Amino acid sequence: MDKNYLIFDFQSSTPCSTEVVEEMAPYWKELWGNPSNTNNRSGVFASAAVEVSREKIASCLNINPKRIIFTSGATEANNLALVGHARAKAQQIGKRGHIITASTEHHAVLDPLRHLQKEGFRLTELQPNKDGLINIDQLSAALEKDTFLVSVMAANNEIGVLQPISEIGSFCKSKGIAFHTDAAQALGYLDLDLDRNCIDLMSLSAHKIYGPKGIGALVIREGLPLEPSQYGGGQELGLRSGTLPVPLIVGFAKAVEITGNNQDKRNMRLKFFRNLLFSGLKKNISGLILNGSIDQRLPHNLNITFPGVNGSRLHSQLRRFILCTSGSACSNGEASHVLREIGLCKRDAEASIRLSIGRNTSEKDIKEAVDVITNIVINLRK
Repeated sequence: MDKNYLIFDFQSSTPCSTEVVEEMAPYWKELWGNPSNTNNRSGVFASAAVEVSREKIASCLNINPKRIIFTSGATEANNLALVGHARAKAQQIGKRGHIITASTEHHAVLDPLRHLQKEGFRLTELQPNKDGLINIDQLSAALEKDTFLVSVMAANNEIGVLQPISEIGSFCKSKGIAFHTDAAQALGYLDLDLDRNCIDLMSLSAHKIYGPKGIGALVIREGLPLEPSQYGGGQELGLRSGTLPVPLIVGFAKAVEITGNNQDKRNMRLKFFRNLLFSGLKKNISGLILNGSIDQRLPHNLNITFPGVNGSRLHSQLRRFILCTSGSACSNGEASHVLREIGLCKRDAEASIRLSIGRNTSEKDIKEAVDVITNIVINLRK
């Protein structure tokens, strides 16, 4: 990748850290055994590596290791959680019930839930307030007699807002409703203690925290009914059959371990640079709009709109100098549904960018980004 580019796209993905790559290295070639085959030493070593990794992640989350089901990423974890629990619950009670989510969820949540609608489940999508947040009153008003599942992401992947998951979890627990949260963007930045936040199902991903792509996890509450996502060898408590990718699991555990160290200090640094970036742009560009709450927000996220600017031309010119995005990495270039749901018109949604700061972002990078974006926006407005 051309090093002249300014990189501000650390929510789409992150580079694998050196420590993670080094931790994975032996398991690609020397320790290559199948963890499901413990009839020989190579399989025993592989199986041990998986279980040690599971214990490391569980320790960071303060849970029993048996609650962790490894998946290919947060998308698969979301599908296993939502589709798996809905179908199991329907089979258990003999009917298809009601589910609640937010209209600003990632499509990895919205799409499986909308698929469940086709199977006969009923779905309510709550529209957040202009700050991107939903509240307990909205959730309470949407309840129906047979509501059995609520899914609200901990941190939005586009506007970075932090939903009140502890309040939502407590509310759901008081009503006997299962609570799922997609925490792919929150891991490494928030307190994700499942029991304290009353979370029943939580989806995680490694490549958002400087770990490898292709590995994630679903964390489950013991005893919660789930149908398997696939059948075969019975791995992962029979919920997700298939040979486990040992190097990726080892890398995932190392990434979780690293991200748990000095989390508060790192968040403070990211927030300082985020605010420096925002204040610089706000000073130079009139009419700039911040999307989403500034207080309840990921420390490294900035999502802003430049009214009066053609979105297509904006992104075309930015692409020459800076790596950023117009919305979700999975949006296929369409105007952000998240921005539309919090009240932006299509034109303004298209004239918006998400800037996300990384662990190695410097003050020099911030100043250069302010200059580049300022010049482009001012020239486009002319």
